[in-house]
Amino acid sequence: MTTPHQYRIRPSDPAAHLFEVTVTVDQPDPAGQAFCIPAWVPGSYLVRDLSRHVVGISASCDGAEVGLIKTDKSTWQAEPCAAPLTITAEIHAYDLSVRGAHLDTTHGFFDGAVVFPSVVGQEDVECVVDIAAPPESVGGSWRVATSMKPLDAGPYEFGTHVVRDYAELIDHPVEMGDILIGEFEVAGIPHAIAVNGHGRFDMARICHDLTQLCEAQIRFLGKPKDLDRYLFLLAVKEKGYGGLEHRWSSALMCSRKDLPRRGDSEVNDDYRKFLGLCSHEYFHLWNVKRIKPAQFTPYDLRTESHTGLLWVFEGITSYYDDLFLARSGLITEASLLELLGKTITRVQRSPGRFRQNVEESSFDAWTKLYKPDANSVNAMISYYAKGSLVALALDMTIRKETAGRFSLDDVMVETWRQYGESGEGMPERGLETIARSVTGLE
Repeated sequence: MTTPHQYRIRPSDPAAHLFEVTVTVDQPDPAGQAFCIPAWVPGSYLVRDLSRHVVGISASCDGAEVGLIKTDKSTWQAEPCAAPLTITAEIHAYDLSVRGAHLDTTHGFFDGAVVFPSVVGQEDVECVVDIAAPPESVGGSWRVATSMKPLDAGPYEFGTHVVRDYAELIDHPVEMGDILIGEFEVAGIPHAIAVNGHGRFDMARICHDLTQLCEAQIRFLGKPKDLDRYLFLLAVKEKGYGGLEHRWSSALMCSRKDLPRRGDSEVNDDYRKFLGLCSHEYFHLWNVKRIKPAQFTPYDLRTESHTGLLWVFEGITSYYDDLFLARSGLITEASLLELLGKTITRVQRSPGRFRQNVEESSFDAWTKLYKPDANSVNAMISYYAKGSLVALALDMTIRKETAGRFSLDDVMVETWRQYGESGEGMPERGLETIARSVTGLE
């Protein structure tokens, strides 16, 4: 039986924005074990060369230092050794985003792809992860929020956790600091929201509204078999917005004005934006975290993985995120139509819509959407915005041509059955095939 890899991450110097990460491998490759930092973060389609954040790295074997050679931009190989091998890396964490790592004297956050190197050739081995506390002088009152399964860590406490393999290891973002926790239950599944960056907001209302929203989505596609907990990680800033999906959690960022104050009863534009963000990332539980393009099964995190299907996974999700705000009763139909009108206007004002279809936009995400320049508005279109309108058109066409017997809902339910529940990657023409099969339309 293979011994689990032992990972440890410690906020070693918050003032200098440094995490210390160690990885111990009991059975290293006898020819010399290699370790690799991903080039990109799943869900964010840009090569970011995450190894650039490594400011120091060394290796030891049974307490004695061994040589460590860098073989390419993101890979290091240790000299052969028979005893357990440990590498120690210092990671500079100063990217305040949902897809990076950030550490200072007020909090810490990291996406696992940024801080945890893989053990090359042993990525399917179980990992035990020790999330260590910062120096007492900095984080004496800090707590930890993550969707990792705990081993000896109490709720929201530092300690050890366990994950099935490396892919799961980097699918659990971690927030640490003076965190405010709100807990609720959806379809018998424990849910929570962990907020860093306190403000005068109504946590009870947020939990109530998220319960309605999540319940509506679970009623639609059903409960994934492995979904036994879910965590919204929220960083509240003076100005900020963003989200990144994970299999059991999501990393979110919003502005203080986006959250409801105690005593507020209406869903204003700012709170609607926040709820739409939550809806979008939660819908990804099904659409892209479990229903995936064949090119992402498994991910190749060393280089770009091109697919023309990002409009399916982001555009259709963008269509349903606002739709579920209405279906759950959080916003009115008039509010939904207002949001739809804004999307139509945004696309209509983009000359690039004549240059790129949504499949081309998806394929070129790595070099166009994520690398905008002065001519982007003329040369490209967002597969999020235009993709959501394609989803709307597809939904309306199916409803019209089948006299209301079928809709995009039926297509998505069958897509979930074929590719989500099975774990099989969706081929490039998979959605069209399912749509024809379900509706009988060409």
